[in-house]
Amino acid sequence: MEPLEILQKLGVLQTGHFRLTSGRHSDRYMQCAKLFEHPEESAELCGRLAETFKKQGRGIGVVAGPALGGIIMAYEVARALCARNIFAERENGAMTFRRGFRVEPGERVLVVEDVVTTGGSVREVIELLRGMDAEVAGVGSIVDRSAGTAAFGVDFHALVPMDIKSWDPHDCPLCKEGLPITKPGSRSMKQ
Repeated sequence: MEPLEILQKLGVLQTGHFRLTSGRHSDRYMQCAKLFEHPEESAELCGRLAETFKKQGRGIGVVAGPALGGIIMAYEVARALCARNIFAERENGAMTFRRGFRVEPGERVLVVEDVVTTGGSVREVIELLRGMDAEVAGVGSIVDRSAGTAAFGVDFHALVPMDIKSWDPHDCPLCKEGLPITKPGSRSMKQ
């Protein structure tokens, strides 16, 4: 089964009126947390992503993901690569590695995220790793909804590229129709 078919079967792709973490509005939302309710499908898709990066030749020693969406995914990809798994989380608004996580200088690290929209969290993790003199081997995601605009300066591979339209709240056709809005993401935002 193709990755998009798996995501559709599990109810990951949702339709409605959504306020995204960025503040923009959309009529579709990718709730990848629903994928990670299903260990078999999670392992399958994360394993496919890991295979893409295994082909690079040189081993990856660590897989890192930003909390919250990248935690389970980083674990599954790390398991498939026989690598260590760490995650970054926000502290006082800034992404940081806590819990004793460390990366050695020169260690190759793959950064993963469930859904890339703007790539902001991924870029923060990359900067943390570069500040530790790690080698960022690439970025992987289940879904790229940036329409190919997310750039990280390293190899980026997504299992499912999606062109999901979004609008500035002032230009949102769904708001103009008076449709109720949902904020489904992991970060709270004032209405």
